[in-house]
Amino acid sequence: MKLLDVPDHARHANMRLVLPLLVWGAWRLTRAQLSVQALNCLIHQCVELGITAFDHADIYGGYTAEAQFGQALALSPGLRAQLQLFTKCGVAAVSAARPAHQVKTFNSSADHLAACMDHSLTALGTEQLDLLMLHRPDYLMDAAETAQALDRAVASGKVRAVGVSNFSPSQVLLLRQHLQTPLAVNQIEFSLGAMQALDNGVLDQCQQLGMRPMAWSPLAGGAVLGDNDLARRLNPVLTHIAQVQACPPAAVALAWLMRCPTRVVPVLGSVRIERLRDAWRATQITLSREDWYTLWAAAAGRQLP
Repeated sequence: MKLLDVPDHARHANMRLVLPLLVWGAWRLTRAQLSVQALNCLIHQCVELGITAFDHADIYGGYTAEAQFGQALALSPGLRAQLQLFTKCGVAAVSAARPAHQVKTFNSSADHLAACMDHSLTALGTEQLDLLMLHRPDYLMDAAETAQALDRAVASGKVRAVGVSNFSPSQVLLLRQHLQTPLAVNQIEFSLGAMQALDNGVLDQCQQLGMRPMAWSPLAGGAVLGDNDLARRLNPVLTHIAQVQACPPAAVALAWLMRCPTRVVPVLGSVRIERLRDAWRATQITLSREDWYTLWAAAAGRQLP
């Protein structure tokens, strides 16, 4: 299986994180209403396919998705050793599972992050998270306090690597200047339907700092292949390239992301193994520069200046 190395700094060589080319995301897990046995089967199928990293957030499914995944994982002792478990924290959502949360807030305080981490470890049934990310930028973040909390998480052995999600370049730099542990990833919205990362400096910074961008909603929530103006512009190009490459159009849309120099890692949300197999075809093709820009122009609805 091909892997991508996330470079780190020499003083933290033991924190090296290796990402698969694709990651499975649990955002829609509870909506799928899978049984524990069916979810266990899906995990095995993902691993057989080559998708060995699983992305969570403590708030998914009203704070229930991690525990559901942990129960499925527990059905197969030894399976955990084949996986990477990622999760995000720092959003305090209003939920029956968290009665103390009266108003939705972002919370990057040390106490909150430590509590979230321990909850996630327990729910997932693991002693260590391979990656812990701050889910959203906290407008009240004390960068020094938050950085110390993340460094302590790594030093404790409960977390292998840390990252951020939805952070702007300036927010990354603010946090990074206080961290001893390098930031491994920035998980961002990025697709042919949401191309702002190409121009807002996020991908440039990832390349500069050796961070890997992970793309949530890499097919724009299905809009790239749906019935809308964007899909109508993209469909002729996606279909033509898919025919040439002998792969599904969805694979072409994902390969467009992965063609970026930062080698974007798409986070897939489907629980249907046939769609995941279609997505895996993206790892087996490389788009030409001409095809990449043709898709950009179709998505943007205009030609290059």
